[in-house]
Amino acid sequence: MTRWKHLLLALAVAVPTGALPAATAPAASASSTPTPTPLPSPPIENGETQPVHSRADALTETVFVEVAGTDSDADGRPDRVAVDIMRPAATATGLKVPVIMEASPYYAGGNDVDNHVVDLDGSDPAGMEYRRNKFNDLRDEMFGQAEDPAAARAAAGPFPGYYDNFFVPRGYAVALVENLGSGRATGCPTTGLPNETAGPKAAIDWLNGRARGFDAAGNEVRADWSTGNVGMIGVSYNGTLPNAVAATGVKGLKAIVPIAAISSWYDYYRANGGVVAPGGYQGEDADVLARYVLTRENGQEVCGGLMDAIERDQDRVTGDYTRFWHERNYLPDARKVRAAVFVVHGLNDWNVKTGQAVQWWDALAKRGVPRKIWLHQGAHFNPFNFAGRNAEWLRQLHRWFDFHLYGLRNGIMDEPQADVEHGPGQWAQHAAWPLPGTRDVRFALAAGKDGGTGTLSPRHGRAERSTESFTDAPARTAEQLAGNEAAADPNRLAYLSAPLAKEVRLSGTPEVSVKAAFSGGRSPYLTALLVDYGTDARAYGQVAYGATPVCYGQGVPGDTGCARLAEHVTATAPFKIITRGWLDVRNRNSASRTELLREGRFYDFRFDLQPSDHIVKAGHRIGVVLISTDRDFTLRLPAGTRVEVKPGDSSVTLPLVGGRHALD
Repeated sequence: MTRWKHLLLALAVAVPTGALPAATAPAASASSTPTPTPLPSPPIENGETQPVHSRADALTETVFVEVAGTDSDADGRPDRVAVDIMRPAATATGLKVPVIMEASPYYAGGNDVDNHVVDLDGSDPAGMEYRRNKFNDLRDEMFGQAEDPAAARAAAGPFPGYYDNFFVPRGYAVALVENLGSGRATGCPTTGLPNETAGPKAAIDWLNGRARGFDAAGNEVRADWSTGNVGMIGVSYNGTLPNAVAATGVKGLKAIVPIAAISSWYDYYRANGGVVAPGGYQGEDADVLARYVLTRENGQEVCGGLMDAIERDQDRVTGDYTRFWHERNYLPDARKVRAAVFVVHGLNDWNVKTGQAVQWWDALAKRGVPRKIWLHQGAHFNPFNFAGRNAEWLRQLHRWFDFHLYGLRNGIMDEPQADVEHGPGQWAQHAAWPLPGTRDVRFALAAGKDGGTGTLSPRHGRAERSTESFTDAPARTAEQLAGNEAAADPNRLAYLSAPLAKEVRLSGTPEVSVKAAFSGGRSPYLTALLVDYGTDARAYGQVAYGATPVCYGQGVPGDTGCARLAEHVTATAPFKIITRGWLDVRNRNSASRTELLREGRFYDFRFDLQPSDHIVKAGHRIGVVLISTDRDFTLRLPAGTRVEVKPGDSSVTLPLVGGRHALD
């Protein structure tokens, strides 16, 4: 969740170490524009606020908001967060505007932090392969091609990205909240505890007159320019904070847009009792992230003990769901959410996995929360950056905030609920997600002949009594084990459907049920891969940026209001792993309880794979591959664990659009 190089270089670099000057308007002169007259309401055309305010003349200020009742650094004083604000100049003469807020622990950069050792077989005793700072990746994928950060810092202040260029002219303020323990804030970061949530919540309270704010000189400041209506938005950690704040039920938060966001921190660093890393970032854990964002003054001195406690209590041994993780789970508080929620997630995001968005989506549905969803073929990515979809993103986002923050009846909530990119650049709108008409279809597994590939069939006959086995090989990746589906492989079991007569669409969360026995080794993992076998050009999450910038908003020197946009990079391959899931078999009954297995005894194991939306084309085969260690995600114990499987007592359940009839 931390891959914020673009944020660190193009956003955080722009934040000065001290406070911004208090709100000021341009100096008056004989030829200057007269002081703007307050507008009773924004000019509206076609149900949208219009860009009648000047980005160049916008006012900026920094307010330090007191987080009442929170003293996470135990200094005897309430914690404070720094809030950088940009608002239309007319707010100085009576105009009241709503606020678009992004809260982040990343604005001040980060520390160099080692990751944990994941090779537990002695092959890498120093763990040097993964003991690296990995917060410098995925720069462009998340935030696009930045303008020169030095120029932006000199001319534009701490307002990077597109919110200020696009929304301030349309009558919005933008507020960037520096989260506890980072930059100019006080307090300590905790990777998801309520104290972190309390920071941006206090900023919302201040905007509604319920909290105290101060300028750099200690003078109390009030937000008398604010309507009190707030919308939160952000990517990754910055998208997780909107989920967390909305789960408090704070009044004034009207809408959120969580992009590639977490809804339960356990499911970010664990899975079904197992220690499972964010994709591509082996060895990261809650303590690594907390130490990374601890950029406040004297942070290690003040918060070092808390960092050590996080490292101790996160438990990288059992992987169990404990009180530590429950306190970092926002799902139980979905019942408190007052804000409308616009969920956005990449179907190829293995950093913040799709389950984070879907379990939040489902929890909100049970509470009747107004919702929209975008699912795209990118990875950990901001949809603003998609060429060919940028204009539609801005249209929907603009109307979303206009509707919820200005009360404009513009029809956005009457539009289809779901936008799904089912192939590279191939978008369609749907009434709901999972797609209407989706039904679960159970497929039986059957052993192959002479140790070859088995079969996957929706037709269930009498269960066969045969047994197959494979041996764990942690040195091989899942992609290596899933390839060459026709050949026997001692390190996996594979089951394939017949070639499909027509395309089949998966929409939702697959589940596997496996009867298996473990013996002769130490790996506790059972991994299932769902695979699309058939040569095709597919998106895997990589993008390439165009050479010509596209302009989207008002610019100023150093911040042009233009950006280079991205297109998917496709790769032609004979297969693609659609999705996968993991289980620590010692947690077969509960993620909260480790229960040892009897060696060689068969148990029933059932677990979900990550949700997906994927079209398997006609002529392709659907495959299920069973392995133990998933090298890029799980811990790696010594090779040699033997896993025996009874395929006749095992199955996979797939959510297919059209249900069983989709296979006719």
